[in-house]
This record gives sequence, structure tokens and C-alpha cells, in this order.
Amino acid sequence: MEKDEIMKLAAAEAGRTMRENIGGPFGAAIVKDGEIVAIASNTVLRDHDPSAHAEVNAIRRAGMALGTHDLSGCELYATGYPCPMCLSAIIWANIDTVYYGCDPHEADAIGFRDDLIYRYLESQRSDETLLSLSQVEHETCSSLYREYAAEKKVTY
Repeated sequence: MEKDEIMKLAAAEAGRTMRENIGGPFGAAIVKDGEIVAIASNTVLRDHDPSAHAEVNAIRRAGMALGTHDLSGCELYATGYPCPMCLSAIIWANIDTVYYGCDPHEADAIGFRDDLIYRYLESQRSDETLLSLSQVEHETCSSLYREYAAEKKVTY
């Protein structure tokens, strides 16, 4: 299947759920070895879940379909340039190729605030007007990390 055909399928799913007021104009498809593994759309409004972006939903579906958390060798197609959360999920999933339809400026133009998060990350997480981060109970939490490392558990 050609790249444009795959993107059109992701866009069709986004359009369907957008028109049903389930989420925004965002769709995603994950492909492995030339075969579509998952197609999903943004379901933030329906699910009352701010993390239910198309890319995250597609990653979840692909992981279930393939029986793994490691999506190495997969490609992701997204109707919009992935937001910072989705970029992180893509990297955690080991997807190394992403094709996108619209750029971040286009998302900004229709009211999405991805750029606010990009700027926050670029500021070294120092903008306390957006988010306050404070460390609490370090020893309690770090003991879990030490236990995990000592047991040589799988890192992902």
C-alpha cells in the first residue's frame, strides 16, 4: 500500500470521529512490513481522556495486535505532526519513522496548544506559570528504583 493511501485511511478515520464529536481532526495508522496493523483517531472528547490522541490510541492497538510493547520496525502515519506527548509515546514504542500531514503551525491556527508545551520543554521545565514540579519522598521512591534494578527487570 502506498503512503498516500495509508494517510487517506488515517484521515478518513479522523474525519469520521471528528464529525461524531468524539475528538479532533487527528487520525493515525501504524504499518509493519507493508501491512496496516492499527488505525485510530483522537477520542479525547468521547473518552474524557486527554491522553487519547490518535497516535497513542494507534500505538495501544498495535501493541495489542502484535502482542508487544516494542513496535520496532513499524511506521506511523499521522494527520498532524505529533504533539510532545505523542512524540514521546512514539519514541518509547521504538517507532523510528513517522509520516505526517499537517505541521504544528496548522494545529496552532485551529486552536491546539502544542506549541505551549514545546516552549515549556525548551525552557528546561522552568515555567512555573504553566506547571509546578516539586520532588517529594525521594527516598521512598528511589528504593523502588533500586529494587527494580537489583532484580534486573526488563527496561522498556
